[in-house]
Amino acid sequence: MYVVTNRVPVAPDWREQFEDRFRRRAGQVELQPGFVRMEVMRPETEGTPYVVQTVWQDRAAFDAWLKSDDFKAAHANPLPKDAFAGEGRLEAFEVIITAKAGA
Repeated sequence: MYVVTNRVPVAPDWREQFEDRFRRRAGQVELQPGFVRMEVMRPETEGTPYVVQTVWQDRAAFDAWLKSDDFKAAHANPLPKDAFAGEGRLEAFEVIITAKAGA
C-alpha cells in the first residue's frame, strides 16, 4: 500500500468552503485504478492543518492518477491564496506494517 497525506492549513473563515469542496469534489478518485480510500480530517485545535489522506494499492496507481484528467478536474479552480494560513505539505509513505482490530 501507498499512502499520501496532504496537510492543508486552512484559514478559519474558509473552513466551510474547504470542506464543501470535498463534499462536492469535481473528480471521481474512487473510480481510479488502484485507489483504496480517502479521508479528509478536520482539526480539533486552532492552528492545526486539515489532513487529506489517500490510500493506493501502490505508488504506480498514485502516479497514474496524478497524470489523469480526473486529477486535473479535481484541482481546477482552486480556492484563493487567502483561504490558506500557510503552505501545505505533501507526505508519501510505503506501508510496511498494518494492524487491524480482531485480527
